[in-house]
Amino acid sequence: MDRIAMLTEIVTANPADSFARYGLAMEYSKAGQIEQALTEFKTLIEKNPDYTPAYFMAAQALAAASRVDEAKRWLVDGISSARRTGNNHAQSEMTAMLEELG
Repeated sequence: MDRIAMLTEIVTANPADSFARYGLAMEYSKAGQIEQALTEFKTLIEKNPDYTPAYFMAAQALAAASRVDEAKRWLVDGISSARRTGNNHAQSEMTAMLEELG
């Protein structure tokens, strides 16, 4: 069974499993399936708005797909999440990426 199928089973059985949903989004992203990845990232953020890495990874996937405006929106929201949770490292990484994107 491939990773996407395995993680889909886990998420189906336990929709509140943020770690599995994040993993599923990352697998979709690695496979170049950006829309599916974004669907999972959005669902994750709806259920757990302070899952800060999701914002950064969604922004990276969007930037790689030349969807810069969308990536910037995810970064702005991610920076807010990082501030709320005191995640200074993530905040600085996302701020730097936002500046690079212009």
